[in-house]
Amino acid sequence: MTSVLFSPLNLGPFALPNRIAVAPMCQYSADDGSATDWHLQQVMQYAMSGAGLVTLEATGIERRGRISHGCLGIYSDANEAALARVLAAARKVAIPGTRFGIQLAHAGRKASTQRPWEGGGGPLGINEDPWQTVAPSAVPFTPAHNVPTALDEDGLTRIRLAFVRAAQRCVRLGFDVVELHSTHGYLIDEFLSPHANVRTDQYGGGLENRMRFPLSVAKAVRAALPAHIVLGARTTGTDWTPGGFSQDDGAIYAQALKGLGVAYVSISTGGILPKQPIPTGPGYQVPPAAHIKAKTGMVTAAAGYIAAPEQAEEIVASGKADMVELARAFLDNPRWVWHAADRLGATIVYPPQFQRAAAALWPGAKLSRPLDFPNT
Repeated sequence: MTSVLFSPLNLGPFALPNRIAVAPMCQYSADDGSATDWHLQQVMQYAMSGAGLVTLEATGIERRGRISHGCLGIYSDANEAALARVLAAARKVAIPGTRFGIQLAHAGRKASTQRPWEGGGGPLGINEDPWQTVAPSAVPFTPAHNVPTALDEDGLTRIRLAFVRAAQRCVRLGFDVVELHSTHGYLIDEFLSPHANVRTDQYGGGLENRMRFPLSVAKAVRAALPAHIVLGARTTGTDWTPGGFSQDDGAIYAQALKGLGVAYVSISTGGILPKQPIPTGPGYQVPPAAHIKAKTGMVTAAAGYIAAPEQAEEIVASGKADMVELARAFLDNPRWVWHAADRLGATIVYPPQFQRAAAALWPGAKLSRPLDFPNT
């Protein structure tokens, strides 16, 4: 039986070689937003993984839009140069057909925090060079967090332009995909959720108003990208809270993004409130993704505790999603795709330098080496 997981997926102007994506994963290892050697080795590994799409982590569109001092950014020439170095190296070793994406983000009221392994990831202390956060409303994430400045019209314009400038840098860098970070309780998601957005102007109140600024960002970024670059969005499937952003809200928002030229949505959930009860478990975010896919007909990615190849295959083969995004699975094993192909009976392309390992460890694996693979 042919594996659906390893079948091509049309994504706007090009096709991905399979339905597997490396999800954007914060590494907290940048230097004033600039990628370091840590990112170099990480992205190069994922470039060789065989995943059809490799998306770089949440990348701040302005310095105060970063989650932490260690978060990646794309707001300066130095940031752009550092990313150019990483991408050039990754492309040299990439499996043919691999596409590269980047997630543009602003952390909003959840910015100015510690790295997860430094002090538990809470808000930066007075001696840790904290900065003033911004948000739709002056409502802190927790009582311990900085009270954000509610954005006025000038602030909204500045942030929208920062997204556009970041997108223009992405064009120069040659990314195939630009993804808007619109979930996990960060700035764009804060506008969408009534838990963080208590405005009484045109950007607050009902869902139509709460979507106004997020949609204006998507429209401006799409206009800044040429047609050959795909625009996607990672969006919220549900807040998991009464009175919050629901699955139906997620479908309405995704449909509006589709109308603006967003080619796909990757569905995640939660993050708008601290310590909220979330029914985590294998594939726990697949039902919201399936709901939004059914309502909108959009190319939809599912994420969240997807680890077993058979689980990933079932998600796409059953039509719940068109693509799976894996994070922890790739942290654990950057060669996840190779092993998944073996278990699902698929033929994949892999670097010839690894041929001896395949022959010794995976008897009968259907692996192939193209004549045009780099550095052969």
